[in-house]
Amino acid sequence: MTNKKLKILMLNYEFPPLGGGASPVSYEIAKGLVGLGHSVAVVTMGYKDLPKYEEIDGIKIHRVKCLRSKKEICHPWEQLTYLLSAKKFLRKHLKTNSYDINHTHFIIPTGYLALWLKKKYKLNYIITSHGSDVLGYNKRFAKLYPFLIKPWKKYIKEAKVVTTPSQFLQNEIKKITQDGKFVVVPNGIDPDKFKPLKKENKILVVARLFVNKGIQDILDALKGIDLGEWKVDIVGDGPYKEFLINKTKENGIEEKVTFHGWIDNKSDKMKELYGKAKVFISASYFESFGLTALEAMQAECYCLLSDISGYKQLDLPEESYFKVNNVSDIRKKIEKAINEDKITKIKLFDKRYEWGNIMINYEKVLTDG
Repeated sequence: MTNKKLKILMLNYEFPPLGGGASPVSYEIAKGLVGLGHSVAVVTMGYKDLPKYEEIDGIKIHRVKCLRSKKEICHPWEQLTYLLSAKKFLRKHLKTNSYDINHTHFIIPTGYLALWLKKKYKLNYIITSHGSDVLGYNKRFAKLYPFLIKPWKKYIKEAKVVTTPSQFLQNEIKKITQDGKFVVVPNGIDPDKFKPLKKENKILVVARLFVNKGIQDILDALKGIDLGEWKVDIVGDGPYKEFLINKTKENGIEEKVTFHGWIDNKSDKMKELYGKAKVFISASYFESFGLTALEAMQAECYCLLSDISGYKQLDLPEESYFKVNNVSDIRKKIEKAINEDKITKIKLFDKRYEWGNIMINYEKVLTDG
């Protein structure tokens, strides 16, 4: 722990209650830095009736007026309104406020603001990459990538450090540019956030409802399996929801599957779903880090995961992995899991991933670079 206490400006268009996986991660980082004695001010997107300014857990949260239609997803043109509004806000804000370092989340779009602040106000920055901001990583942004490569490289080069939650994601960045300083800092989880409850015959899926999350593969794998008393809970929202609901009907499993929509990750309901589930499944085609899998491990669920690099780093038993986008392999693993009298070889949560340990690494990066 350093004796130097920093005034940190944090930029992120995704901050609770908005956004998906990267949103709560950025909140926990901000909270952790405040807990270490640093001052953190976040500039993020406004949304509907959210207050323009509030303090939560010691974090100073400024929300700027933007166009955003949904809580769980932000389109590129909506991100652009954040950049414009945040830039206008910061011009005024920095007349009476100063900071030691800028911690920016996402290389794009937020790297634009980070570089602008460095040039205009001499404010150095680090960037934490989360996955969708890595060129070529997410097909949803494929048409934009050719126009972004030059500034994208510049944002990386000018950063003091670019952190990634996994070596896999760092390697993906280095395939495009090695002109920067890179450090792996995994995502974390609070001690005892999720606990095992009395387990029931339940399968849990937690994901944003996009094609790349592979939930359609899980539903296809469930077709033809004698589920008996087993039930499936799907938590999350997104543009693929209607398609997935229709697929349960087509596959004749609609009575076994419940779509819960978006649920606050800190809610009692979420703790109950993780705590009671015997089996957790994620069939993602790509992930920068397996945070939901970590949460499931903490609740002592038996995890079945696609064999992608972001999940393989969790070092689960080989029987826990199935081939990505392979319905027959997923079906085989599910049948084995639900037909065993007692599920064995549950890999318990690794305390290295507790936020208290992770924050020491972030503090070092922010202080030393």
